[in-house]
Amino acid sequence: MDAIACLKTRRSIRAYESDTVSRDVLSDIVDCARLAPSGRNEQPWTFIVVTKPDLLDELAGLTDFGKHIAHSAACIVVFCKDTKYYLEDGSAATTNICLAAWAHGLGTCWISGDKREYADDVRRFLGVPNGHKLISLISLGVPAEEPIKTKRALEDVLHWERWGAE
Repeated sequence: MDAIACLKTRRSIRAYESDTVSRDVLSDIVDCARLAPSGRNEQPWTFIVVTKPDLLDELAGLTDFGKHIAHSAACIVVFCKDTKYYLEDGSAATTNICLAAWAHGLGTCWISGDKREYADDVRRFLGVPNGHKLISLISLGVPAEEPIKTKRALEDVLHWERWGAE
């Protein structure tokens, strides 16, 4: 899949087939994440890949809108050291995860982490030391749905030179 097709066709997937995903594919997805841009090239991220069903179930139970994690093949959890641009850096890495997974034929759903009431619970559950911020939890697996989400039209979001200018 070329990059433009990947960007234009990826959607959030919350239902997955029971298929497993190989460690090689998961490692490649995380490799793409670690290559994301970061402010001052700090690369503050750490990635934890959870694949064991009992751990996925427990992780899902810690979240409010991530219950589908329990039925995914894996969940990649993104943490960043508490640096000046941790959220931007971790979000760039999360985007790379979603796009790399889609290029591998896998669906994902980005579950927010930063500033969520469960962030410290997730950090402690996964044994992550203090000083790291939960950025996201990304469920992934072979899609069991094909969501059709409408997006705002280009002309509704694109401005040239100044807001509202023709």
